Amino acid sequence: MYPKALFAIASAALIGNVAASEDAKIVTNNPHDVSFSATLPDKPFFKGADLVDNVVGSISATAPENGVGTKFTVKFANFPKSGGPFIYHLHVKPATGGNCTATLGHLDPTKRGDLPACDSSKPASCQVGDLSGKYGKITSDPFIAEFTDPFTSLEAGNAAFFGNASFVIHYANTTRLTCANFEKIDEPESEDPDCTDGQPHPTGGYTSPTPSSGLATSTGGYLVPTVTPTVPVVAGAPKMAIAAPLLALGAVAMML
Repeated sequence: MYPKALFAIASAALIGNVAASEDAKIVTNNPHDVSFSATLPDKPFFKGADLVDNVVGSISATAPENGVGTKFTVKFANFPKSGGPFIYHLHVKPATGGNCTATLGHLDPTKRGDLPACDSSKPASCQVGDLSGKYGKITSDPFIAEFTDPFTSLEAGNAAFFGNASFVIHYANTTRLTCANFEKIDEPESEDPDCTDGQPHPTGGYTSPTPSSGLATSTGGYLVPTVTPTVPVVAGAPKMAIAAPLLALGAVAMML
């Protein structure tokens, strides 16, 4: 009788915990200029893994066009022959020196807890980091999945942000098999070789006007009037200008 009573109390406590926790909030306005990626290491964390080397693959994350949530691309291969179906989650800390235990628990800003198991028909009620619970366990090798999770953030400071943390792949019994840290990948700024100042510039062998045209080309590609330089006057020049005609007349008179 006592074991049954204890089980009933524990079950009620779990149900009460889930009922008391809030649903995950939908994340909007995720930035489009950043993305994150996490690639698995060469060796597994679990030393008894029945496989050669390690599971290979990665998770990449970017914002969808509407900025709501995160678009995940998951690619894994080379799983152990036993121990599945495998599960994977976003965790709250990075792996230190490849130590998957250092990642601590799942990303869970609503404090839902691990139990009861996630109901994939109600993803908002699941832990934010429980990706396999919401979108499917790993049941094939290789495994490829792509989905948009509306509850994860790409912006540091948001409670649902995971870009400074990690993901962990577990055996079905939750033993940690392997893990990887996310790294930020900045999108390169667009560069237009024909546009240095925000204005379109002509191409195809265009030659700027020479100074003889009376116009000079500015750095922005526009033609601007030049300032006519003042020619310096040499000392005695006015006197020479007057004396020249007189000398010419004198020469003519001498010839008459």
